[in-house]
Amino acid sequence: MAQAPTGRQDGGDPAGPGGYRQELKRTLGSFQVFAISFAFISVAVGIFATYDQVLLTSGPVGIWLWLIAAVGQTLVALVVAQFAARIPLSGSSYQWASRLASPRTGWWFGWLTFCYLAIAVVAMDSALASQAFMPLVGIAADEGTARLITLVALFAQALVAIASTRLVSWINSVAVGLEVVLVVLVAVALVVAVLVTGGGSAGNLTSRGVAVHAGDYFGVGGGLMLAMIMGLATLVGFDSAANLAEEAKDPYRSVPRAIVGSVLAAGTLGMLFLIALTFAIEDLPRISADPSPVAAILRERFGPAAESGLLVAISFAFFGAGVVVMVACSRLVYAMSRDGRFPAYRTMRRVNPRTRTPIPATLLILALGVALMVGLPGAALLELITASTILPALIYGATIVLYLAVRRRLDSKEGAFNLGRLELPVAVCALVWTLVALFVLVAPAEALVSVVIVAGLLVLGGLFFAGMLLFDRESLRRAPGHDEHEHAPDDRA
Repeated sequence: MAQAPTGRQDGGDPAGPGGYRQELKRTLGSFQVFAISFAFISVAVGIFATYDQVLLTSGPVGIWLWLIAAVGQTLVALVVAQFAARIPLSGSSYQWASRLASPRTGWWFGWLTFCYLAIAVVAMDSALASQAFMPLVGIAADEGTARLITLVALFAQALVAIASTRLVSWINSVAVGLEVVLVVLVAVALVVAVLVTGGGSAGNLTSRGVAVHAGDYFGVGGGLMLAMIMGLATLVGFDSAANLAEEAKDPYRSVPRAIVGSVLAAGTLGMLFLIALTFAIEDLPRISADPSPVAAILRERFGPAAESGLLVAISFAFFGAGVVVMVACSRLVYAMSRDGRFPAYRTMRRVNPRTRTPIPATLLILALGVALMVGLPGAALLELITASTILPALIYGATIVLYLAVRRRLDSKEGAFNLGRLELPVAVCALVWTLVALFVLVAPAEALVSVVIVAGLLVLGGLFFAGMLLFDRESLRRAPGHDEHEHAPDDRA
């Protein structure tokens, strides 16, 4: 029977959680763990980046699909939280599948998650440069300049991630607090402004706007279906708290609550923000044609100063989200490497004794980001980023299937998060929702290139997996938690 890992939670214990040495430092309290997941989701960033596409493809009425996505993703988060409450280890789904299915199955979970997180870092910073920072400082749209700013952001985030987990948590706590205040204040201010000055319309909330004459509006891959992507692309990454479980205090409670709470908070705040924004639109065709409609709405309602304030807050939120993604990805690399299941694992498993952070793993994520920014042309980079929206749906769907297969073999720690009798209906509903989400993401004709890219990533993973079977088969047999580097102290930093 799969037992929840036990052991001391202080540093230096060779019999630490899950059979590993406790090398990472436990510094994250409950709010800081919540901030990790909420910062990854970053509801203001997600809406800022996708609201224009909703107005163009479905019209304002498409915002209501956010509510459906929020409910569906909450179901997924509840299932993920069930695993996090039982096996709170860095590597999240990689650890869960390795321990409850097989090390080979776990490797595939780890590979998919690594691909998603490594691409997501670049996606976050690319959006930070082009959609927030450049408009803030008055730089005209230019791909070369945007790439340079993206590289600067990547290096800055790597320095933060290497320096201290506590510094990461402080930045994200500030970013989350700022974002929550921003969303609430802006939503209230917009409603008050419309009521006092007029110009907005409640009719916007049910309008198809510029998409009113779209012939395939209600069809498969049509405008209305495309509006769902805003919620699906934003309300992901809530499981990032699980990747930092070995740095959290009382992870059996704090991590599951952060996973579920972040989705509930983001879903609620996002819906309120969308309603207020849409209600405040005066000229639907003009706002729909604006490349940054959220900023345009605020500029028209409150003036240029409000737009600048929004862009400052959004830039900081983008940066914080990028830090979280980089840290989560580095912890996954570290987790796979200490089991000997990642390229150059002897280096990637090293934890610096002073900072208590996995520096080589973090530098790897930085190097991959730099390679993507320097090596890929604009169109290819955009397609890669778009393809990354499919990966979390695949990962979540596989995680739910795993849960349904092993749930009867799971034990619970007393006082830890537990759905009790609701676990089966919640898991079944979550699986149905994930299949719907995957269909929405791959059905549009425009998604063909993204599907091919995801298939290519799977083939690439298959090649490495085959190499491990040929040259290092034992690493895919050994149970996780076996301290593979216990006999090689010279490998440790």
